[in-house]
Amino acid sequence: MAQPTTPASMPSIPAPSNVTTMPTTSRGPELNALLGKGSQFEGKLLFEGSVRIDGKFSGEIVSTDTLIIGEGAEVKANVQVGTLTCLGDYQGDARASKSVELKAPAKVRGNITTASIVIDRGVFFDGTCKMDTGGTNTQPPRKP
Repeated sequence: MAQPTTPASMPSIPAPSNVTTMPTTSRGPELNALLGKGSQFEGKLLFEGSVRIDGKFSGEIVSTDTLIIGEGAEVKANVQVGTLTCLGDYQGDARASKSVELKAPAKVRGNITTASIVIDRGVFFDGTCKMDTGGTNTQPPRKP
């Protein structure tokens, strides 16, 4: 009777030379929704997970997770998310509880409130940025 082969006892077979393996560590977050190029939406977007917008959006966006505004996207909205990554054209006020990344060739017009921000060279930013770690008191202390 032949012994069944197990993965540990099987010989290692090298991949063919014309096959390239994709690195798993450099992949971005898995998307839960995508508004693709050529798409247009107006309204209020509530989501969990990661959402990428490559088309046109106007209205309001609310989540505790990740919003990606892709290159070529046009977004006019008030945004409240956990993490915001912008490569496209964004106009509005944004509050991100964790972080904001503005990557070239982004064009951002509006006010940003976040705990951490990165602005790459080549990004156009016209607005204000307020650093808020969530535990800070925004009012001055009272005098006794």
